[in-house]
Amino acid sequence: MVTESRIEVEDNKLTVEVPDTAHQISTDSWFQAGFVLTTGVNSVFVLGYSGTIMVPLGWIGGVVGLLLATMVSLYANMLVAKLHEFGGKRHIRYRDLAAQIYGRKAYSITWALQYINLFMINVGYLILGGSALKACYVLFNDDHTMKLPYFIAIAGFVCTLFAIATPHLSALRVWLGCSTVLSLIYIIVACVLAAKDGINEPSRDYSIRGTSTSRIFTTIGASANLVFAFNTGMLPEIQATVRQPAVKNMLKALYLQFTVGVVPLYAVTFIGYWAYGASTPTYLLSSVSGPVWVKAAANISAFLQSVIALHIFASPTYEYLDTKFGIRGSALKFKNLSFRIAARGGYLVISTLVSALLPFLGDFESLTGALSTFPLTFILANHMYLVAKQNKLSSLQKLWHWLNVAFFGLMSVAATVAALRLIAVDSKEYHVFADL
Repeated sequence: MVTESRIEVEDNKLTVEVPDTAHQISTDSWFQAGFVLTTGVNSVFVLGYSGTIMVPLGWIGGVVGLLLATMVSLYANMLVAKLHEFGGKRHIRYRDLAAQIYGRKAYSITWALQYINLFMINVGYLILGGSALKACYVLFNDDHTMKLPYFIAIAGFVCTLFAIATPHLSALRVWLGCSTVLSLIYIIVACVLAAKDGINEPSRDYSIRGTSTSRIFTTIGASANLVFAFNTGMLPEIQATVRQPAVKNMLKALYLQFTVGVVPLYAVTFIGYWAYGASTPTYLLSSVSGPVWVKAAANISAFLQSVIALHIFASPTYEYLDTKFGIRGSALKFKNLSFRIAARGGYLVISTLVSALLPFLGDFESLTGALSTFPLTFILANHMYLVAKQNKLSSLQKLWHWLNVAFFGLMSVAATVAALRLIAVDSKEYHVFADL
């Protein structure tokens, strides 16, 4: 537990206020924070980027888009990280930072944006976790008795057990190592088997399919997937766990994420698209051919990693609930344990129901990127930095940040329209609780 206190910042000896929270802060190294970020960027979502990014954009658009998204995402996240102690107070939540800069009204708006973002990311993890279980099931059974919604329900149940057993983000320590191993298993298997398929099947179609109108919408939607791939929408919450000096250590963690951390993502995305071209699915392991036991191991690894990754993105919700209702002290106290069962279980039941109801993964990635990743990571980051540092910025720097705000604002609106159209089209083609 952390109460309202004041701590010394090593850089300039300023006294920085630490807000109240029921979870641990200032306990983790920058390396552990980097692992949390890398876990997010190389989560089971990477198995879908060949289909959700490369297929709509093609080789030129996909490669250039991923490289640009990497650079602008690093820049935007650095802006947020540098504001962590703005105003002499450590901002351990995104909404706290927005309220410090804009005033109290911004607290609620940012809170809503962030929690929509995190909820939809968790919906994606449940869809992917269920897809991984189903892909493993069909390796051994071809009766199709078990449908995707059943597997999503199983994934939701396992995520609930993990959420109850893991009280806060810092408690993930050993699980982050497990997550890295699991990620390497499914990424290496996907790369090797896809490369083998690509060598054995040299004729592939890389054309971007669809009418001119549909291609415009899918391209805009894919741009939202690009920014979704690299951003968490919860950087202040992760930075809150980092020891002092919090800003310098968080920048180190970001450098780890956007250098070594993105290599596996690039590898599986490019190899998957190279192997299958325009027919690449939104879950790569469903197309690869190879030994059954190898594919089963990769799918089980993908499922287990989705459980760990979901907990990371659900942790701000858990922190809010634990702090609001005074859940402090030992995680094994009856009150604390029963609260986690009820609160976290309820949250994941709702998430699981939405996931099973509309299991259109690529559409949810696009909508998440449009509604929340663009505003949180790019629009707010640039505008908050502009307001906080306005007296220290030159006219050219101010113009640069305003251009970023305007550009990403337009992209957010366009991507939202495109994503809603995709969901409407898929909803007509597939019924609810579809077995995709």
